[in-house]
Amino acid sequence: MNPKRPVLPLTGGCSCGAIRYEIASFPLLLYTCNCTDCQTSSGSAFALNLPVSTRDFHTLKGEPKGWHHASPSGANVTSWFCGDCGARIYGARQSRPESVNVRAGTLDDTRWLIPIAHLFTGSAQDWIQSATGAECHETQPPDFRPLAAKWRAMWPEFFPQK
Repeated sequence: MNPKRPVLPLTGGCSCGAIRYEIASFPLLLYTCNCTDCQTSSGSAFALNLPVSTRDFHTLKGEPKGWHHASPSGANVTSWFCGDCGARIYGARQSRPESVNVRAGTLDDTRWLIPIAHLFTGSAQDWIQSATGAECHETQPPDFRPLAAKWRAMWPEFFPQK
């Protein structure tokens, strides 16, 4: 599958338009999370997570509201959402201040999105089919670096070799 090449900066926002954001650098990864927590919070079968550099994520319009909670692993998480329409925009973890996890469905252009991995497949809906070539993990991988390396290899124009 040949994905459409996205153009930076990436832009997106909530359903009602009250929140708008931009991402100045290419995302670090794209994966689905099929855990029951993500199923509940998304109201769908999975969350499509797009980790991006915190320094390159900018809210352009509006003020998201934060919901502070513990993830299933016990990590302190803040989920940021629109106070008007309720759309979840991104999440941040105290343990990972260098990145935020954007909900990829909030991007203006989603045609290029192909997840590199599917996490928590043990709790995935039976009808879910993995993207071609994507890794599948019963839970969460102990180390995201190999997935990030595969992602960078998929998008060499955004991650030139040094």
